Amino acid sequence: MTDILRNRLQPPLETLQLSRADSDRFGMTRTTENLLETLLAAPGTKVLPVARGRAPVSGTALRMIPATEIGTHGVLVYLGRVNEGAADGGAEVVLSVLEEEDPALAPLEQWAGLRDIAASLDARDVGLFVEAAAIANWHATHTHCPRCGTATMVRDAGWVRQCPRDGSQHYPRTDAAIIVSVIDDEDRLLLGSAVAWPENRYSTLAGFVEPGESLEAAVTREVGEEAGITVDSPQYLGSQPWPFPASLMLGFTAHAASSDVTPDLLEIRSLRWFTRAELYAELRAGTIAVAGGVSIARALIERWYGGPLDEEPAGEGG
Repeated sequence: MTDILRNRLQPPLETLQLSRADSDRFGMTRTTENLLETLLAAPGTKVLPVARGRAPVSGTALRMIPATEIGTHGVLVYLGRVNEGAADGGAEVVLSVLEEEDPALAPLEQWAGLRDIAASLDARDVGLFVEAAAIANWHATHTHCPRCGTATMVRDAGWVRQCPRDGSQHYPRTDAAIIVSVIDDEDRLLLGSAVAWPENRYSTLAGFVEPGESLEAAVTREVGEEAGITVDSPQYLGSQPWPFPASLMLGFTAHAASSDVTPDLLEIRSLRWFTRAELYAELRAGTIAVAGGVSIARALIERWYGGPLDEEPAGEGG
């Protein structure tokens, strides 16, 4: 059993909810002079307002406002061009970063967060919302120059902030984080409950990649720190942006050299090994909860499980 687990190459994760996209960012046009002014004056341009991570939604689609109807609101960012052949014929899309939801643009009850609505949106709208949420978070937290503290100016259609005092330019950053399904010789899955979560919530182990560290080394280090065990054969399975506020989650699976785990009690409160039958039984009874449907953690768990968690596992003897 051990040799099979160690040597078996696992198929990659299927398309993840927040990795879907169906638009072109057209990054080469961001330095075009007066790009935003030109787009806002064009009748076909759509504006996507986002406030505190929420955007207006109508049914199962983002509610984008014609540029000629919205005026100027908050920081503006060029998100790109939605594909030609889309239901509305395609359009340029500009993000408007607001401090709070504006009822003049959409009733307050229509504003929704990305995690709440992602599963219902198509690939085009998910891609736009993820991009918008990530860049909006960056603008909200990088208003001043990190070198001298001077308030920065927005440039390049919202993708650069420049310090007027020292001329330095600052770009959006993405924080790399690994997330891993750890499996032992008995084909059980290791799940942990974080100190910051309710006691019955469990998920796969994860952590940020440190400077000068490879992804594989980060997998080994994080599992060692949080669970007190060594893993081998880390295998990359796929990635998903996680703009809460600025992460890229890189999914792995790895083999546990032993099953004698010890939570660190700083980040992880408790650790448990699950067979598929045990996980199904506890989820059905409501004694535990796991990661939500749009997370890569849920995808990793269901990949090991063999299908949706609300279906009884097939062919497991224990």
